[in-house]
Amino acid sequence: MNSSEGASNSANAAKMRALVDSAELPKTVKSEQIVFGLGCFWGAEKNFAALPGVIDVVSGYADGRGFDATYRNITQAQQRFNPDNYAEVIQVSFNPMLISVQDLIIAFYEMHNPTQANGQGNDIGTQYRSTILYSQPEHAQKAQYLTQLYQQILTQNNYGSITTRIKPLDTFYPAEAYHQDYIAKNPNGYCPDHSTGVRFDGSVERVVAMDNTALLQGQHIVVIDAPDCPYCEKFKADVATSYAGSIPMHFRGAQQLQGLSVSSPTWATPTLLFMQDGIEVHGVQGYVAPKKFYQLLGAFKLGDSEAFNVAFNKGTDSQFCKQYEQFKNVGAGVFTDTLSGEPLFDTDYQFNSGTGWLSFTQAIGDSVTYHEDNSLGMRRIALKAKTSGIHLGHVFDDG
Repeated sequence: MNSSEGASNSANAAKMRALVDSAELPKTVKSEQIVFGLGCFWGAEKNFAALPGVIDVVSGYADGRGFDATYRNITQAQQRFNPDNYAEVIQVSFNPMLISVQDLIIAFYEMHNPTQANGQGNDIGTQYRSTILYSQPEHAQKAQYLTQLYQQILTQNNYGSITTRIKPLDTFYPAEAYHQDYIAKNPNGYCPDHSTGVRFDGSVERVVAMDNTALLQGQHIVVIDAPDCPYCEKFKADVATSYAGSIPMHFRGAQQLQGLSVSSPTWATPTLLFMQDGIEVHGVQGYVAPKKFYQLLGAFKLGDSEAFNVAFNKGTDSQFCKQYEQFKNVGAGVFTDTLSGEPLFDTDYQFNSGTGWLSFTQAIGDSVTYHEDNSLGMRRIALKAKTSGIHLGHVFDDG
């Protein structure tokens, strides 16, 4: 290939990407649509929207009858096992020149567990059923063929029968506005993963085994993580990257928890597990903001103690307490946040205030924040650790 041909191909590729990004197709190319139901439509919408060649994905309802298709209606208790309930679905519009309906159906099957009837994971009910709703006969033919093929592969991997319903689309009802692009608009959630891990090429998603021996002793934090999970990336950016606490933090996939006693569901990412000697003490599904994380960590590390009360419940250490006597005459060094590990005070700025509390003339950098405190009939300025939010004491004007 000469340089002019390479430049031409690069220009053409750029044009095609621009068409996909802007969802504008040449008049000679018609977009096509197919409707999928694979559990809660929030995660399905995000996953399909990320596929190259997909123009638009809309969450909605289909394949029901007898009442208006609204989220409020389909989630009523009496509809949970109603065979005429509407399914949560996504309408996928795509450019067939860039992605085939076959590729979309393959992605559909590999994204969820089609052998689970009327549900995905803990989401149970007919609204979560697996379904393919088509508007073109050739889409139906592809769906039937790929379903038979995938059934053979699933059977070889000890899975049961596929429950997916393949039907012509009657009417698609777009869901309420707050359901559209839900994951993008709600960064404090979780990403569900109900996939079997079985691929159409016959392979099974390879899970790298992890040695969890070290987690069987002492306290540990385990974060169940997954690729392409925006909530996982947000937790890493907001919390994990700066965390330097004494309790080790480990990242694991849902299939990498061998040897650990875990009671929380593991299908949502991120999920935080606070472990003691290999046994889960507490678990939290979904993204956890820094403030909440350090409160959970404080409860885990400090327990029901006076230290936790001081850190988070506006308690006050007694004067001349054990810690004061231990640290009042230490040598050169720094005092760090007991939870985050962040340096707070340098002993170069420590002095004896005569109050019975450890005292410093200044903190390290911007490691602390200042807050009005009008409790106990006094007007004071309280200090908190910037990262963990634990209470550190008060500012006093010594004149």
